[in-house]
Amino acid sequence: MTSSRIIVFDLDGTLVDTAPDLVNALNYILVREGMPAVPMAAARNMIGAGVRKLIERGLEVDGRNASVADITRLTNDFIEYYSAHIADESRPFEGLETALDTLATQGYRFAVCTNKLEWLSKLLLDRLDMTSRFAAICGGDTFGVSKPDPVILRQTVARAGADLTQAIMVGDAGPDVGVARRAGIPVIGVEFGYTDVPIAELNPDRLIGHYSQLPDTVASLMESRQSA
Repeated sequence: MTSSRIIVFDLDGTLVDTAPDLVNALNYILVREGMPAVPMAAARNMIGAGVRKLIERGLEVDGRNASVADITRLTNDFIEYYSAHIADESRPFEGLETALDTLATQGYRFAVCTNKLEWLSKLLLDRLDMTSRFAAICGGDTFGVSKPDPVILRQTVARAGADLTQAIMVGDAGPDVGVARRAGIPVIGVEFGYTDVPIAELNPDRLIGHYSQLPDTVASLMESRQSA
């Protein structure tokens, strides 16, 4: 019988350090359009709200305004370039795969709930040989809503064949904490991700600074949840 216990992960900045390839793609577009490249340190915290928002934030750095049509054109060009370079430098965060192995032996299932486009999410995880680890991989276009709308999280859990009452969210930024709160499930924040507001200030139920801490943190959170 399949376990109903599930851990749902954000993707960019949570499962995978995707910033190098995302920022390289952003800078490819900006430089092509005659604008300066954005430094990696500044651009990391622009990630997390989808490609279109990333493009808008990149333009804002240079004080540029663009029409809806221009943003759409640049977004399409970004996706074309990024999809060809999606795993050039992106890698799972240290300790992730060992943590997943440990939790899998304890009966947990895993899913991805991200604002990244679904096909790009699956392409990235395919390239990293991680797709088979997840019972569902759902993006910002899968259900027509994005985080923090709770529908995306509820439907991700349902698609994975798991139980929302036995679910935990893991993420690095405000949309992840927000979607978990609205769906009524606990959330673990990772301190190594991409956010313009420090994750600790968003008050997740637990914080981890390395994936070696995840199995014990999940166990503690589930114990607290069951005794509440």
